[in-house]
Amino acid sequence: MRIGDLAGATGASARSLRYYEEQGLLSSERGTGGQRRYPPAAVDRVGLIRSLLAAGLTTAVIRDVLPCVADETIRTPWLAGRLGEELGRVEAQIKDLHRTREILAGLVERYRVTSGTAESVR
Repeated sequence: MRIGDLAGATGASARSLRYYEEQGLLSSERGTGGQRRYPPAAVDRVGLIRSLLAAGLTTAVIRDVLPCVADETIRTPWLAGRLGEELGRVEAQIKDLHRTREILAGLVERYRVTSGTAESVR
């Protein structure tokens, strides 16, 4: 399938697909005129890449773990450790977001305009 077809099938832009290929996450063959041609399995691979990106993984980490994640028959001891590092990073971000949320909620409560009080000034 051509890049436009893959983009339509996955919701990823053609620019994103070219970027995934540059990062070594996706591969294609070149047809006549140099056009990229992707195998049907690329649809699932792009879905997996997008899921891992949405989970906060960098393309470098995805490049490392993608072969193992894409093929569940591959068992490597370092994969759990590598993904555990990413999980720890995400959990730290969640903790920071909860702290930020508490601060913002407190500020909203403090500055909430109630009837009979002065209007807030921006």
